[in-house]
Amino acid sequence: MSTTSSSESELEDLPETPDTTGAYPRLTDDQIMLLSRYGERKRLPGGTMLFCEGDRECGLFVLLDGKVQVLQENDPGEESRVIAVHGPGRFVGDLSMLTGQAVYVTAVAQTDVEVLEIPYGRLKEAVTQDQSLGDLILRAFILRRNIHANLGAGLRIIGSRYSADTRRLRDFASRNRVPYRWDDLEEDPDAEASVRAFGISPDQTPVVIWKGQVVLRNPSSAELAQLLGLRSEAPPRDAYDVVVVGAGPAGLAAAVTAASEGLSTVVVDAIATGGQAGTSSQIENYLGFPAGISGGELADRAVVQARKFGATFTIPGEARSLDRINGHFVVRLSDGIEVEAHTVVLATGVRYRRLEVTGIDQLEGPSVYYAATEFEARICHGDPVTVVGGGNSAGQAALFLARNAAEVNLVVRHDDLERDMSRYLAERITEAPRVRVWRNSEVCELRGDLALEEVIVQDLQTDERRTLDTTALFVLIGSEPHTRWLEGSITLDDRGYVLTGADAGGTNLFETASLGVFAVGDVRSGSVKRVASAVGEGAVAVRLAYEHLVRAGQR
Repeated sequence: MSTTSSSESELEDLPETPDTTGAYPRLTDDQIMLLSRYGERKRLPGGTMLFCEGDRECGLFVLLDGKVQVLQENDPGEESRVIAVHGPGRFVGDLSMLTGQAVYVTAVAQTDVEVLEIPYGRLKEAVTQDQSLGDLILRAFILRRNIHANLGAGLRIIGSRYSADTRRLRDFASRNRVPYRWDDLEEDPDAEASVRAFGISPDQTPVVIWKGQVVLRNPSSAELAQLLGLRSEAPPRDAYDVVVVGAGPAGLAAAVTAASEGLSTVVVDAIATGGQAGTSSQIENYLGFPAGISGGELADRAVVQARKFGATFTIPGEARSLDRINGHFVVRLSDGIEVEAHTVVLATGVRYRRLEVTGIDQLEGPSVYYAATEFEARICHGDPVTVVGGGNSAGQAALFLARNAAEVNLVVRHDDLERDMSRYLAERITEAPRVRVWRNSEVCELRGDLALEEVIVQDLQTDERRTLDTTALFVLIGSEPHTRWLEGSITLDDRGYVLTGADAGGTNLFETASLGVFAVGDVRSGSVKRVASAVGEGAVAVRLAYEHLVRAGQR
């Protein structure tokens, strides 16, 4: 903690931010008493910085007296933006405090304050002692992260909307639930001025600015992850008990179960935690969440849980090969890292299929999406959009986008919404005033110069073509397994899914022909493509992996 200069410490006396969403709850006396066992009371003068954007492994602060401001830092010379003001009984913190990653905001004492500081090393222990308290804090942190994302706190990405690398960085930040602000070089004169001020040439864009000072010129996803602390370094060892490849629901369930059983566990994923489910705006048929839960929140909760038990995450970490050497397995990643383990859980899931139509090669980068999250919804706010697909993912995307889009066109190749979509979704779509369903139709052409302007939809029964105004196309037309990296090492079926159980000569339902390698979730041949079943498979497979380790004399 540090104290700002006298001019900076003269903070405006602002009222406490009301809690309208549950992001800023007030703790009870009993909850504060429980937390006091794990922390230390401190008195700090006004202007003291409790934590700063970019700090890692920060502690949680419970405010006992006085006020604290939470700020969004801006570029040098620009005033910081006040995001929230907390008074007595509130706690000041960010989701990163449960993961050890960098925080995306700054907290400064507005007045002289008395605080209870729970250090990072004891915070996880504290929140596990009382289930309701732990859930209150985690839920508040997740809601705050959403608020910060909507306000553009955190990273600043400057690049052209027509740049594939700009799209890559924005996608990576969005999929990892990293709050950021995007400045479009095509439309924002301040973005161009910022690039010139940092002496950056056009061929060095896009750029990422962190804390108003650190500048990365067209960084790789791995470099960005390293900067933010998303990619934790696994402690050195000869071989882990379990390596989980893929961090969707199946992989996260495997990680939580394995780590909680005391197995040394490392998780790798090419993009982000959550997998396809992480891009879902609302999962309403998952046990225990009657009001639904977003895929991002489900993933964040699982990551905190897995880390609590000691699991390590290497993201991004794209698996390129699987080999068996000296009695254990070696997973080689695209950046040359090798992860060795006695057992492997394959949970790489599936990837969305691409729409092969005229114009997509030119317009895919700036205007075609394969998920509908808060990130995509902000981009097309107030614009007409088109969703292609007839399954649950397409239905959820259409309803989610309809909250902010001017109009949502849902294009389905058949005439029965309930054929591939849950009934509750089909009924809501039929009743949604901003969603228009085009049945027995397909998108056959995209039009636009630098960005999408129109899609051409053809009626499959009459061949009639219609032109729909569209600024963004969401393609959710099914998927294919992410298993090309396994060819030659693991037996696959004729569609590329991993064979397990009797079909592969394995000893149980989830084991492959290679003893010690298990496949779970969407990537497994014959699996039920649902979040709940994927979670169950991940947990059960770890039990089987444990038994394998016992038989091999490694436990």
